[in-house]
Amino acid sequence: MIYISKFRSNDLNPSKGKQIEFNKTVIDNFFEFTDREHIVTFECLSILHTDIKENIRVELKLSPSRGDYKIYQNSDGSKDLKDYFLETLHLKSDENLGDYFAIKKKNSAIYILYYIPKSTLFSNFFSIASSDQFLFIPEDLEKIEEKPETLIPRQIIYYGAPGTGKSHSVKREIEEWEKKGRVVRTTFHPDSDYSTFVGAYKPTTESVQRYDIYNKPITKDGQPVMEQVITYEFVAQAFLHAYINAWKNREEPEFLIIEEINRGNCAQIFGDLFQLLDRGDDGYSEYSVRADKDLQKHLTNAFADVVLDDYPKVKSGEVLILPKNLYLRATMNTSDQSLFPIDSAFKRRWDWKYIPIAKGKDNDGVELNWMIVIDDKRYDWWTFVKTINKHVFDTTNSEDKQLGFFFCKAKGDIIDVETFVSKVVFYLWNDVFKDFGFDAPIFVDKEDETNPKLSFDKFYNIDGKINKSKVILFLTNLGLTPLTSLEDSDTNEFLDEDGNAKDTINKDFSKYSINEVGSYSKGKVVQQAVEMYAKTHPDMSAEQFVERWMGLKVNVPNFIESKATYEARVMQSKDIRVHEKAKSVTLPNGDIIYISNQYTPSRINEFISKVNAANWGITIKKV
Repeated sequence: MIYISKFRSNDLNPSKGKQIEFNKTVIDNFFEFTDREHIVTFECLSILHTDIKENIRVELKLSPSRGDYKIYQNSDGSKDLKDYFLETLHLKSDENLGDYFAIKKKNSAIYILYYIPKSTLFSNFFSIASSDQFLFIPEDLEKIEEKPETLIPRQIIYYGAPGTGKSHSVKREIEEWEKKGRVVRTTFHPDSDYSTFVGAYKPTTESVQRYDIYNKPITKDGQPVMEQVITYEFVAQAFLHAYINAWKNREEPEFLIIEEINRGNCAQIFGDLFQLLDRGDDGYSEYSVRADKDLQKHLTNAFADVVLDDYPKVKSGEVLILPKNLYLRATMNTSDQSLFPIDSAFKRRWDWKYIPIAKGKDNDGVELNWMIVIDDKRYDWWTFVKTINKHVFDTTNSEDKQLGFFFCKAKGDIIDVETFVSKVVFYLWNDVFKDFGFDAPIFVDKEDETNPKLSFDKFYNIDGKINKSKVILFLTNLGLTPLTSLEDSDTNEFLDEDGNAKDTINKDFSKYSINEVGSYSKGKVVQQAVEMYAKTHPDMSAEQFVERWMGLKVNVPNFIESKATYEARVMQSKDIRVHEKAKSVTLPNGDIIYISNQYTPSRINEFISKVNAANWGITIKKV
């Protein structure tokens, strides 16, 4: 297997520090590291200079906050990978960013790295390479790998508890191709069958000319009189749409997305297509399926103008074969797995990716701080999820019924009490605990001497409105308390102008965008702005960075500091929570700086005004 990636600016930047980085998907599917640091040797080769060969020792280090691995300058001072690119191959950041490198695993300690100039690649490879994911191997690189294969699994089922972000994980993978119209979606349900997945003849109406008994056209005021008649035609469904699109353009990936795959009877829905899921090393189906007459006729028409000289029977519609560029992605809630059990033969033909329960992040990778809001009280949503999941597991001895972070949707980081009861409480009472009784202490209602159990009907008043006191009682039974202190809030919405704790009523939940993108709280938007500036100024040291931003003269205590200044201040401070008042940012060269997250409305307004006026390509607006 070969991994191919386009150079990033850091890879060819003369400054030391962070060099190549690999995301978690690459690590899990290619390198398969398990320890925090991994030292390997790269046998470095160049397609243009076959006489050049160097062995470079590389240290890959895990970033705990992001889960990715980065290559830094070798700690022992030996020649590193960046030296090979810049000194041996004489690559330059302004000339070679369009080039690529490929990595092939030789064994657990040695990897072969090839430098690949863009000029050696076919043009159809450029659009694939631009996605910077696991990529197809172009034909003119066969000398690197005699039997190239893609590292992207052809069929994946994303599974996990409800609300873990399975659909979002799929969306992130195929986002680029969806914009190009290379994605077809469908959702399985109990009534799904072969005809609704593949296609079938269906009745349709057609407008035709009316004739009299003498077979003459009937007109009125000189216009033909039309009538609607019922006819039958073959109507293609999701599978055929994706199948035909993939064969029409084999240069780009085509994705078929199946949501809730286990809510349908897969054996019935796939029928003989099940056999097509066996893929060979080239990515095509190992076994073909013969099409019936109706399907063959439809495919013949669909492929009339398509050149398929290497697969003539596919063009004629006689047989079905999945092409190498057709990818299937499916999602499955483990809590629904008993709806239609998936047999082991079907399972074996898919790769499975578990999506664990974790704190949610937005599209920019920033952690979300959702709150359950009941009048003037706020409860941390993630704390609730972790707490209730422990009770769910202790009661059911299963993870299937646990809640994911995205079990319900927040509006501006707020989950209102109506949503909480109708979505979360209803699910817990009716789908999780109903078969186990309600004898646990979390269901106690001491306020009701007649019925001392917290039954679901108690969450509603007689007028149909939410009984908020019972919601608070349930949260209290779980051991949750309203957020009232500084350490309870990542965004520090509880600070007054002097940074002291204030009353939690009338809190500011304002959100801000950067260059028309995102929705960030006050503290987060500052962090995002700093990180954006760092990416566009990769050569700046921590000292230079601090000097530049302090020049804004923003009236915020300890606005921005170098690591040395920050650590000295923490050591001298008598405030045990001083470390909570700043966030760290790692610059492209590996230096670390710290920025304050102590922002009130007046402070953030001043910050925004001065950043926008600096003309740094960063424009912050209130959403």
